[in-house]
Amino acid sequence: MTLPHGWRRRAASAALAAMLAGGSLAGALVTAPSAFADSWRDKEYWLNEYGITAAWQVSKGAGVKVAIIDSGVDGQHPDLKGAVVGGTDASGAGDPNGQKSIGAKPEHGTLVATLLAGRGHASPSPSASPSSSPSPGSSVGPDGIVGVAPEAQILSVSAWLGSPNPAGKTDQEQIPEAVRWAVDNGAKVINISLGSTSPDWPQSWDAAFLYAEQKDVVIVAAAGNRIGGNVQVGAPATIPGVLTVAGLDRNRMASVDASSQGISIGVSAPAEKLVGGLPGGSYEDWAGTSGSAPIVSGVAALIRSKWPDMSAKQVINRIVSTAVDAGAPGKDPIYGYGILNAEAALKADVPEATSNPVGSIADWIRVHRRGDLSSPTPQATSTPSIPAASLADPTVPVAKAPSQSDTAVPAAVVIGFGSLFVAIVAGASVQLRRTYRTSPELPDGTATGVVDVVDQGEPK
Repeated sequence: MTLPHGWRRRAASAALAAMLAGGSLAGALVTAPSAFADSWRDKEYWLNEYGITAAWQVSKGAGVKVAIIDSGVDGQHPDLKGAVVGGTDASGAGDPNGQKSIGAKPEHGTLVATLLAGRGHASPSPSASPSSSPSPGSSVGPDGIVGVAPEAQILSVSAWLGSPNPAGKTDQEQIPEAVRWAVDNGAKVINISLGSTSPDWPQSWDAAFLYAEQKDVVIVAAAGNRIGGNVQVGAPATIPGVLTVAGLDRNRMASVDASSQGISIGVSAPAEKLVGGLPGGSYEDWAGTSGSAPIVSGVAALIRSKWPDMSAKQVINRIVSTAVDAGAPGKDPIYGYGILNAEAALKADVPEATSNPVGSIADWIRVHRRGDLSSPTPQATSTPSIPAASLADPTVPVAKAPSQSDTAVPAAVVIGFGSLFVAIVAGASVQLRRTYRTSPELPDGTATGVVDVVDQGEPK
């Protein structure tokens, strides 16, 4: 499917934004002294309730690089010291190492990073809870926030989204550049807690997501939030091969505000009453599928650490096939394959899948872009660029010359029927105008198909 030029132009200015699945954080900004940071650890209910602490008996994510394409990650946050091992800026407006917080929601990337790979920190206060003390040899500090994969390494790829980029680069340029850089710099998992209100994506993204698929990288994306305008899942969470994560409330039910729905959803994870670190060292309560995605990305990192040679499709298969079924039996557009079960994903005996359960961008391109994917995408250089997709233009049947046997008789018949058709259309137009004048006006905000930025507040 080729997108119309007008869509591409609108998308260039406003297609993606921090999905704020932590959105415009409605909770008050809380600066938490390190002496009380362990109180934030106590709020991480998902660690026990979703089998994550049990999964740590098998793996904590050591040796796996996870790229976070977001607003930048503050690697100096106490809970991220030593976790950020590389990065870049795809926007042209951030720092070269990707750690400057930028965009409409500059705090967003650090919130995501602490939830995914926070390591906590040691507090000098004697008030630290004994139950939060690390086990011998553990790299996890007793205070602050610990992520799902506390021994994983972070690559921070900063992008300017949600407001006009002072450097001028659009999301169409930033997203594929960010994905390719992450792949070329060793990411085995890519977290994208970003989204749009349209299921379509520009064709310029095809090559980058295909490249990640060919290089066997797991991509996890947030489904979006109804309160932010995402009633249906939007791109990039609609791209085949991407593991899309829906959001749950505190009772393991689909979140009314902090989730979305769509056939591309693969698994569900917590999206309400989340906590995360903020740039500068403080903490915040937040909500949304921007937090659900890094929880699942963390589990993918645990799996890739345990089984380094396991393919991306098998990693995704372990996550979705061990999920606890919810909603309608089997896969459904609210919960996907079900609710995340990290312990089972790391410990269960899971048969190999013959294909990626969430699809393949290569197969999609063959059908919808008529691409020739017989040869693999070439390796990018150390200076990433966005190559044109190696896809053939759609073919159009060649017009045939008029037959010598054509006469004026069939032409007259065509003209006659054409005149009759014009008369019918004219009559219908008059009737439609009369009907429209007697019908109520459409309310403001009627959907027009224009892609807009995604922005939400914390669910009430």
